[in-house]
Amino acid sequence: MTKSLKKGDLFHIVAASSPISNKKDLDSGIKVLEDWGLICNHIDSIDRSWGYLAGSDELRFNELHPKNYFPLIAFARGGYGSARLLEKIQPWKDGWMVGFSDLTSILLARFSSGFLGGVHGPLITTLGAEPDWSKDRLKSILFGNPVPDIFGDPWGGGFSKGTLIVGNLTVMTHLIGTEHLPNFKESILIIEDIGEAPYRIDRMLTHLRLAGILQQLSGLGFGSFNCCDHEAGVNKSKSFELNDILRDRTKDLKIPIISNLPIGHCHGNASLPIGSDAFINGNTGRLSLS
Repeated sequence: MTKSLKKGDLFHIVAASSPISNKKDLDSGIKVLEDWGLICNHIDSIDRSWGYLAGSDELRFNELHPKNYFPLIAFARGGYGSARLLEKIQPWKDGWMVGFSDLTSILLARFSSGFLGGVHGPLITTLGAEPDWSKDRLKSILFGNPVPDIFGDPWGGGFSKGTLIVGNLTVMTHLIGTEHLPNFKESILIIEDIGEAPYRIDRMLTHLRLAGILQQLSGLGFGSFNCCDHEAGVNKSKSFELNDILRDRTKDLKIPIISNLPIGHCHGNASLPIGSDAFINGNTGRLSLS
């Protein structure tokens, strides 16, 4: 179990993916953590770039694995690039690690190596704009306080429990066939995405089925699928609605399923600790942490 944070603890910001493009958003997120009594380590990644990445692979790898220990590593922003860092052996340390979107690759790789403390939650550059309930939820997870249930739309299937695995659908799918994907047996999988056309969502869910991953689950939740309704220029009559695809690709699983959970690229990105025990009720739409 990961040790709860306390006032005075240091946090280290990592730009593992795309460059930091908005210092105002970064400062806003830092202020939230500092208001909780945490202390920010020196930041040298602002305006740093190497093409579409926030620095070379070596630089970002060393930032992800600092020589000094920090009880909290908070990712600056998403974009692309974190999976490139997984080509090296990872000297993981205990502690908390918070992020989502492209950072799914880091969070799942770390969990698959046996480390807890990964939280699928707001990035530093998105934290400041989160509603108060979302900020309070992340604080409760990090500081060891009770965490309220979250709710989505119930799709039936009854009730089950399992190990919580959370991530971006696109990024997670690209880890299939690597050592960085965790064991999904009897887990509760929560997935989200942004900017993917319905046929690409179909393709990725089909990939998960062909890999036997969806069939291993004890529960499934869909978070926000922002801007995933239709591809520009495509006749709607010759496509499918997003929910039609989600239902079609999961209707035979016979497990609890919830959709429209407040998780992902949405205003109100509910933090979830990866690897924790969770309970899902497909009849009421409730997702609970044990």
